[in-house]
Amino acid sequence: MQINELPDYLANKIAAGEVVERPASVVKELVENSVDANSSWIKIEIKEAGLQEIKVTDDGNGIPHDQCKKAFLRHATSKINNENDLFHVRTLGFRGEALASIAAVSRLEIKTSTGDEAGTRMLLEGGHIKEEGRSDARQGTEITVQDIFFNTPARLKYLKTVHTELGHITDIINRMAFSHADIRFELTHNGKRIFQTTGKGDLRQIAASVYGMSVAKQMIPVHTETLDYEITGYIAKPEVNRASRNYITTIVNGRFIKSIGLAKSITNGFHTFLPIGRQPVVVLNISMDPYLIDVNVHPTKLEVRFSKEKELFQAVEKMIKDALHQQTLIPAGQKKSTPKEKSDQPQFDFDRHQPSASAPMQEPFQEKSDQDSLDDIGMVREAEHISTSMTMENNEHNSSNNLEEVVESNSQEQQQVVNKEVTRVPVMYPIGQHHGTYILAQNEEGLYIIDQHAAQERIKYEYFRDKIGEVDGHVQDLLVPLTFEFTQQEALYIEQYKEELQKVGLFLEAFGQNAYIVRSHPHWFPKGEEAEIIRDMVDQLIQEKQLNLHKLREEAAILMSCKRSIKANHYLNTGDMQRLLDDLRKCEEPFTCPHGRPIIIQFTKYEMEKMFKRIM
Repeated sequence: MQINELPDYLANKIAAGEVVERPASVVKELVENSVDANSSWIKIEIKEAGLQEIKVTDDGNGIPHDQCKKAFLRHATSKINNENDLFHVRTLGFRGEALASIAAVSRLEIKTSTGDEAGTRMLLEGGHIKEEGRSDARQGTEITVQDIFFNTPARLKYLKTVHTELGHITDIINRMAFSHADIRFELTHNGKRIFQTTGKGDLRQIAASVYGMSVAKQMIPVHTETLDYEITGYIAKPEVNRASRNYITTIVNGRFIKSIGLAKSITNGFHTFLPIGRQPVVVLNISMDPYLIDVNVHPTKLEVRFSKEKELFQAVEKMIKDALHQQTLIPAGQKKSTPKEKSDQPQFDFDRHQPSASAPMQEPFQEKSDQDSLDDIGMVREAEHISTSMTMENNEHNSSNNLEEVVESNSQEQQQVVNKEVTRVPVMYPIGQHHGTYILAQNEEGLYIIDQHAAQERIKYEYFRDKIGEVDGHVQDLLVPLTFEFTQQEALYIEQYKEELQKVGLFLEAFGQNAYIVRSHPHWFPKGEEAEIIRDMVDQLIQEKQLNLHKLREEAAILMSCKRSIKANHYLNTGDMQRLLDDLRKCEEPFTCPHGRPIIIQFTKYEMEKMFKRIM
């Protein structure tokens, strides 16, 4: 067998298979280069979702004339000089593969200048330089990529529809805007502007551009610091949730990253606040010493490795829990939307408790249907890509100046939310019951609808959770032993971690092939649920390679609270309703049941008067 060294053009094509997966990959690499060039403005122009053309223009440093050819050599970079630099990466790009890989599978034109002299223009096709000359002296770089994959047609068949590919591109630009709020981004498709930011550095303004004002109004600022990390950002109230984790944006040192552990710590922070299967809307910006993170573990640089991840994950989870604990999380009742006459300069107000009858708030995006109104309180449609079609409509109706005014007028108020003492659940007086399922109550603030089963679930959950947490290591003997059968793999894990199980009071005795009996169990196991808890402990041990007693006890408390709470179609007298409401007010987190479903919905006096046309 003969070993041959691959020619550069073929090696670049192979590298392109890793770096250039689709048009969005090209956009990502080019925009990252623009960011690294200290640009304050970046414009991305797309034709036919990038399949026909991608143009990225910036006002960055530019490339000197004598360096331009080197930029298209494989592994040529200005960002890494020695081995130590790999462990202290402060830029988005550093591998030196992007331009070479993109040029290898497209027709590429570059115009660049440092502003000090005439610039450089180069035309490449399939990685080969076809033309070279001078360009104007405007500082910055303009790169145009046409006919992507023209020389690798097999790759084209794996691309999706124009709408899908454009969705990937808008997703990338949205993330870049969150990652670099101080840069002004503009995205156009077929000559039509579909996204723009002002570059003023405010994440909430960008959230309004990406998700819409109805979501931005419901976002809470968060902040925490440790010796190694500073974490800032926004989290949406639990009533605003989604079906996928695609709405969790995590940024580390200006780089959008995906981390299973970080995403899990975020969802743990929302534990019992979100319905099962729903995910939060979160934007977090994490700053740390570059020595604490390894970004060189994935070809697209989406995955990273933290050296103190446990500390980071705990800080994120605690920060979110603390922020939610300071909020009054009672969703507003929704009324059917009525068509409103659009004004040329819509007025925005983040605070729904201060409506203006003379200037009703208008959304900065497309008109909403009745279903869309319901989406705002959590019953939202699943989306595969962040705000693709939404963003297209959004920017047709609004300018970036509107969003800037919103942020400037509300930013001081939002910064005070975290430190503000809020009233959790107001005193409510029951006035009746609906279908034996919902308690109707009122006070001077308006009408409240309370799910009686969810309310008692929360009350009993916090009671059982505290009681279970107080127990010691005592065990309960069983009159009749419990018998379990496991798979061969499960039995191997049980044997491997048998000592860990015994330390928490669970003794599994071998009883034939892959079978075990249990003669006693920890005293805190809920009566009648012993077998289910033991099975959960084994499953957790197999999946996580450790036992989390806090989590197991909490799950037991949830199970007990659900089974022992009043159900629907159970009629209560006024005294029972009042006692339930009073007990709910004493809870630490009285707004959702342990499964994350809302307990209380409020119709304010103002909203009631609007529905009955007392206020127009």
